[in-house]
Amino acid sequence: MNPLLEAKRLGQSIWLDNLSRTLLQEGGLKQLIEQDGVSGVTSNPSIFHKAVSESPYYRGDLARLKASGLEPEQRYESLVIADIQAACDLLRPAYATSQGDDGYVSLEVSPRLANDESATVAAVTRLYSVVHRVNLLIKVPATAAGIRAFEHLVASGINVNVTLMFSLHHVMEIAQAYIRGLRRWIGSGGDPRRLKVVASVFLSRVDTLVDKQLESLGARQALELRGKTGVSLAKLAYQRYQDLFHGSAFTDLARAGARPQYLLWGSTGTKNPNYSDVLYVEPLIGPETINTLPDATLAAFRDHGQARLTLEQDVKAAQNQFLALEKLGIDLRAAGETLQREGVVLFDQAYTKLLGLM
Repeated sequence: MNPLLEAKRLGQSIWLDNLSRTLLQEGGLKQLIEQDGVSGVTSNPSIFHKAVSESPYYRGDLARLKASGLEPEQRYESLVIADIQAACDLLRPAYATSQGDDGYVSLEVSPRLANDESATVAAVTRLYSVVHRVNLLIKVPATAAGIRAFEHLVASGINVNVTLMFSLHHVMEIAQAYIRGLRRWIGSGGDPRRLKVVASVFLSRVDTLVDKQLESLGARQALELRGKTGVSLAKLAYQRYQDLFHGSAFTDLARAGARPQYLLWGSTGTKNPNYSDVLYVEPLIGPETINTLPDATLAAFRDHGQARLTLEQDVKAAQNQFLALEKLGIDLRAAGETLQREGVVLFDQAYTKLLGLM
């Protein structure tokens, strides 16, 4: 069986970490949905920069928009919102079949707003209204301001994909903010069944940073820990997820029809060529999770991946990995904060480059 379809059978949603008009107009996304069971799409400024700069299908609209008198950010939104809407429409059957649990497309709010709570809330609310698709998720970063904005958005009944999460601390902060926002939404008379929120934990970037720290130590026991932190983070995050969303703290909300905040594995393309090209896929398959894969990783898993329930295996090894790192003086919470700051800068740089095309 196709490993992608087998992962779906085991309860994990496979999303594509890419979107372009080439994929839409030449039928590539439709084929991935129909043949591989892909049931969602994530996008970001880097993805759209690549799409607009390489795909010929933007040229006519881009020329028209440049002559329109609109500002570059308005041109960008006009250009990509059409893509987001088209992808949402392709995935609407998955949304319907899953009763609103799957079939989503993510659009990122401007990274320039990462540290501005009120501007983030305003921008997300506007984009959610303009795109006007029930299966849209707006991506908001897990910065301090982003978390406050996220809680407000959940309390307003808006579907969100929280991004740039790199630590267990981020996972718990976002889960607690979701529950607070959810209670406010229900308290105001909102229907919890219409809310869908996911929490994106970035993995390969964690290994990139921690591996450098381990290599700087140089000792054999440090070098043996390389390439294991991202997977360990995901496994321990899932344990936290199970405890919280299948425990007493969520019981009354579940009875009211609220959905758990699924964990989404992001940054799943392997950056170190010495590691398996499915390092962030094979060990992390489990129910009520999402893995968003770049094209090359999706193709690799389809070609030679093995789909088994692995997410709750080797949890003790993951705990030992974290303990060993702590003993060596590696602070994973501090690493997560560093990676988040760097992530905001990288997305802002990509966004600036993207607007330069407009």
